[in-house]
Amino acid sequence: MSLRLLLNLLGKLLLLEAGLLCLPLGISLLEGGPDAPAFVYTILILLAFGLPALMQRPASREVRAKEGLVAVSLAWVLLGAFGALPFLFSGVTPSYVDALFETVSGFTTTGASVLDAVEGLPRGILFWRSFTHWVGGMGVLILTLAVLPRLSGRGATLARAESPGPTFEKIAPRMRDTARLMYAVYTALSLLQLALLMLAGLPLFDAAIHTLGTAGTGGFSSRNQSVGAYNNPWAEGIITVFMLLFGMNFIVYFRLLRGEGFKAFKSEEVRAYWLLALCAMLLISWELLPRYGGFFNSFRHASFQVSSIMSTTGYSTADFALWPAFSHILLLGLMFVGACAGSTAGGIKVSRVLILGKAASREIGLAAAPRKLRLLRLDGRVQSEETVRGALVFFFLYMSFMALGTLAAAADGHDFVTSFSAAAASLSNIGPGLGLVGPSGNFNVFSPWVKVLLSLLMLAGRLEFIPLLTLFHRELWSKGH
Repeated sequence: MSLRLLLNLLGKLLLLEAGLLCLPLGISLLEGGPDAPAFVYTILILLAFGLPALMQRPASREVRAKEGLVAVSLAWVLLGAFGALPFLFSGVTPSYVDALFETVSGFTTTGASVLDAVEGLPRGILFWRSFTHWVGGMGVLILTLAVLPRLSGRGATLARAESPGPTFEKIAPRMRDTARLMYAVYTALSLLQLALLMLAGLPLFDAAIHTLGTAGTGGFSSRNQSVGAYNNPWAEGIITVFMLLFGMNFIVYFRLLRGEGFKAFKSEEVRAYWLLALCAMLLISWELLPRYGGFFNSFRHASFQVSSIMSTTGYSTADFALWPAFSHILLLGLMFVGACAGSTAGGIKVSRVLILGKAASREIGLAAAPRKLRLLRLDGRVQSEETVRGALVFFFLYMSFMALGTLAAAADGHDFVTSFSAAAASLSNIGPGLGLVGPSGNFNVFSPWVKVLLSLLMLAGRLEFIPLLTLFHRELWSKGH
C-alpha cells in the first residue's frame, strides 16, 4: 500500500472540505451571525492538516483496490471528524460526540438529529448542516474526482467503493467525465427544485435548505416541525415528487438525455420502485381516511411520508408515529427496502431485493428440477454469481449490524420499538424512526457511547459495509497483498 498516495488523496479531500466551508462562512458573514469564527477556526485546522498531507508526492498515482477501499473509508471518517468542529466551536452542541453525530448524520444523508430545536440556530450553521447532505448524497470522493486534478488512471476504483448498489456503471470513458456528468444532472435537478419551491411561496433560504435535504435524501430542515411547519400543499407536493426522483438510479436521467425516451424507464428496478411506492401510498391513504376526513388529505400525508421513508429522506408533514399499526409496519418495511441503486438514497436497494427474490425463486426451482439450467436475469441481462453472492453477503451484514444496533440501544435502557427503529433508521440512512426517535423526538435520548455506535452504523450503511470493514482485515495491511 502506498502511504504517500493515501495521504496525498486525503490531503486533497481536507482542502476540498475547507473550500466547502467557505459557503456557510459567507452566509454567516452576510447575516452577521455569531458562528463565523467557528468556520474560520475549522478552515484553519483543515489547512493545517491538509497542506502537509498534500505535499506528499507518491511515486505512482495509480489507485489500486487497497488504496481505494482505505481512501473511501478514511475520507468519510475524516470528513465527519473535521466537519463536526463548527457545531462544537459555535456552541450549538454541548459535546464533540453530539457534534460528530450531527455531522456524520449529515454527510451520510441520514438526517437523524440530537438537536432539540433548530429554528434559533445561526443561518451559517443551518446551511452547513444541510449542505453536508448535498455533498454526501452523490459521494465525497466522486465530488473530489469531479472538481480536482486527475487523481489516477483508475478513478473508478474510488467511485465503485463509494457508490451504493450491487453494481457500478460508468457513463463516460473517463471516470472524471462520469463524475462531472453525474454532478451536472444532480445540480440541475437541485436548481429546478429550488426554483419551484420559491414559486410555491417558500423564502429563498428555506427553499435552499429543503432542496439540499431533498437532493441528498437527507432530511435536515430549518424548522422544528420539518416540512409540516409550512402547511403548504404545493411545497409538499414538489418535495414529494423530487424525493422520489432523487431516489431513482441516475443512469435513467443519462438515458433520457441520450434521447432514449420512455425506454429509459424499462428498468425492472425503476418499475418495481414506483409500483411499490404507489401501492404503499394507496394502502396507507385508505387506512388514514377516518383520521384526515377525506382522500385528498389522507393521500397528501401518506404520499409524502411514503416518499420520504422509501427515498430515505426523513422529512415529515405529520407525526406518523401516531398512525395505526398497519401504517407503522408498512413504513418500517420501506425503511429496509429503500430506493434504487445508483441514487442518493440508502436502504438495501430495490435492485438487491429483486436479486434476492429471484435467487430464492431459482433455488426453489432447482429443488424441484435439479437438472434444469436456471439463469438469474435482471433487465434481460444474466447476473453473475458474484453479484448474487454480493447481495446475499450485504443482506447478512445488514441484518447483523441491525441486531447489534438494536441490542446496544436496548442496553441503554430503551424499549424495543425505539431501539429497533433507531438502528434501522441509522443503518438505512433515514433519520426519524418510531417511539422516542419518531418525527416529534430525536436521538438525544441515547447515551454518548450509543450515539457513537449509531454514527458507525450510519457510515456502515452509507458505504455498504465492505469498505469500512476491510479496514479491520489483516490482509489489507499485509505487505504481500
